[in-house]
Amino acid sequence: MAIIKTEHLTFRYENTDRDVIRDMNIEIEQGSFVAVLGHNGCGKSTFASHLNAILLPSGGKVWVDGMDTAVETDDSLKNIRKTVGMVFQNPDNQIVATVVEEDVAFALENLGVEPNEMRKRVFTSKAFTNEHILGAILFEKTMLSKVNGEYTADYLWNEKQIVSFLKVDKGLAEEKNGVKLMKEIPNLAEELKEANEKHVFGTKMRSVIYEANEEGIRDVVKQQFEFAKIICDAGLVPIIEPEVDINSAEKEKCEEILKAEIKKQLDAWNKEDKIMFKFTIPTVANHYLDLYDYECVVRIVALSGGYDIEKAVELLAKNNRMIASFSRALLQDLNVHQTPEEFDAKLNDVIVKIYNASIT
Repeated sequence: MAIIKTEHLTFRYENTDRDVIRDMNIEIEQGSFVAVLGHNGCGKSTFASHLNAILLPSGGKVWVDGMDTAVETDDSLKNIRKTVGMVFQNPDNQIVATVVEEDVAFALENLGVEPNEMRKRVFTSKAFTNEHILGAILFEKTMLSKVNGEYTADYLWNEKQIVSFLKVDKGLAEEKNGVKLMKEIPNLAEELKEANEKHVFGTKMRSVIYEANEEGIRDVVKQQFEFAKIICDAGLVPIIEPEVDINSAEKEKCEEILKAEIKKQLDAWNKEDKIMFKFTIPTVANHYLDLYDYECVVRIVALSGGYDIEKAVELLAKNNRMIASFSRALLQDLNVHQTPEEFDAKLNDVIVKIYNASIT
């Protein structure tokens, strides 16, 4: 059966006197792979835009899974665009958020799936327990929403004995000196007050390092510790996250400079102000292990940083006392179409795999 079919498809842009597509007849079978080739301006994108009703025919018909793209009903456009997706030439223009989870949530929101419902499905899963999990990172909306009648942090602690961390950064500033600092965090005091009232344990905030630029890395560490002090004074435990890009040509050198700058800050830090670190898995195994020599350091966790799950756990297992904080890798094989049994089984497989790499 043809998943896509056109009959005498013709299209002409407004205020032009030339057909871009004329009398096209094509059938594409479900499961087939088809490439449309041609020089710039020949109509490839115009044709593709007809397949999810971005453009409508000037003449003829387009059917997608039996649905006429030109016949609009309450659900027709949504169903057509659920069937045919598009990836445009510049992927940067399709990124709407600063972190993967929010970007994935945006797509699912456009399919009518409530983001908090997605997170609730993970949190309430039988696989999501304190046998393998210590903490969960929440967005502000998630913190303020409820799971089974309780605020999220209360549910996670009361039902799962898992502590919550609030993501407090508001995204990244433009790159300068080989790094991206965090943007300013307006109303941080009010957000921390709300976090305390909702029984959140700590916070998380992320910067990114691309180059072994000493000035840039020093600025990243300084900013992270300045915010960490405010968070500690509010009675919460901050996770300091200066991510080193896994694709950096100078990744190992970045990590050497980063640790040196962190130690300078820790040498002057009040040992009673407890903090955590979240690092890219280092090039040299156990590179950050000696940070545990400082009494204030509660935990050192690792971010997956774009590695797939297999590579991430392989690298993590080489680092003693570094445990996983793998939001990207954790969720990569989950989707909204899985049955509860499939979802729980897949989540459990990934959690156990990550846990085993974390107990070295």
